Amino acid sequence: MSAITRCRTAALGAHRIRCDDCDHSLPLVYNSCLDRHCPKCQAGTRKRWLEARRKELLAVRYLHVVFTLPRVLSQLALQNKDAIYSLLFGASAQTLLAVARDPRHLGARIGFLSILHTWNQRLQEHAHVHTVVPADGLSLDHSRWIDAPSKSFFLPKKVLAEVFRGKFVAGLNKAFAKGELQLHGRFAALHNERDFKAFVRTLYRTKWVVEVRPPFGGPGRAFEYLSRYTHRVAISNQHLVSFEQDQVTFRWRDSAHGNQQWLLTLALYEFLRRFLLHVLPSGFHRIHYYGFLTNSKRGHLLPLCRRLIARVNPSRTISYSDAEPARSGWLCPRCGGRLRVVERFTAAELHARAPPALAAA
Repeated sequence: MSAITRCRTAALGAHRIRCDDCDHSLPLVYNSCLDRHCPKCQAGTRKRWLEARRKELLAVRYLHVVFTLPRVLSQLALQNKDAIYSLLFGASAQTLLAVARDPRHLGARIGFLSILHTWNQRLQEHAHVHTVVPADGLSLDHSRWIDAPSKSFFLPKKVLAEVFRGKFVAGLNKAFAKGELQLHGRFAALHNERDFKAFVRTLYRTKWVVEVRPPFGGPGRAFEYLSRYTHRVAISNQHLVSFEQDQVTFRWRDSAHGNQQWLLTLALYEFLRRFLLHVLPSGFHRIHYYGFLTNSKRGHLLPLCRRLIARVNPSRTISYSDAEPARSGWLCPRCGGRLRVVERFTAAELHARAPPALAAA
């Protein structure tokens, strides 16, 4: 919270940018906090990450699959973020890999990425994982590319939900047996093994939601999706409407009623409480890779996938909606030249208004 409140203020110092071509100097720019939970500091990181992912997309259809935990488990996750979120990643990934390998569905090896979100539109706890999955896959012996039927999914929602529930509950039981779960407040009674088993039985009577959305239609659409969902924080600045008399008003979208937009007003400290529910443990990664996209496999399996896809259909090519990647670095608003940092100011220097020493970018 301290990093976010100091972001782009004099407390973090500042720098001056100048164009190498026309010598145009921009106004003083305050430094960013670079915290991953800050709504103002994700644009640069997201851009670099997306350019790297662009190179990994295949010329196939992609599916969007969302795994959502029942609300009681989202609440339990607040006391066990590392354990529950890791289990959510693992159970959802194992479900996709297992169902894809099943010859009754696809009988192939797939590669995909998973993105963790822990909030809903009203900033309440709502742990879920967005996955971007190719609709086709690599044969188990790596000899051919297997195309799924063009108008059907190899991922039946009912099967996914049942397998996901089974794998998650099995992992939850193991975590309890190893003493890895913190149980406080409303969950304090679950320290007793008998009560914990009774709690687990209620999970089988709870609806587990796995949403399989229609195919993106191609890698370009998948890329557009990634640009919207990666590196997001619980709320962005454009959703904030007002802050008056210790009341924060923000805009939220009601997906259950046609995405109708509403305004919600919360007391200041309730707003901050909800926002801070979604701070992740230090070192915890929000994006994970599986199948042939893991670091150990993508180097040799991705080129193999491309060759096999071209063998099945030589006309397949990747077409992005924004095919030309943006030029790296800052561009001068006057001449379009390259900008660079020519001066840096510490917070103390800004306060004293002393001229800083010239520093290299």
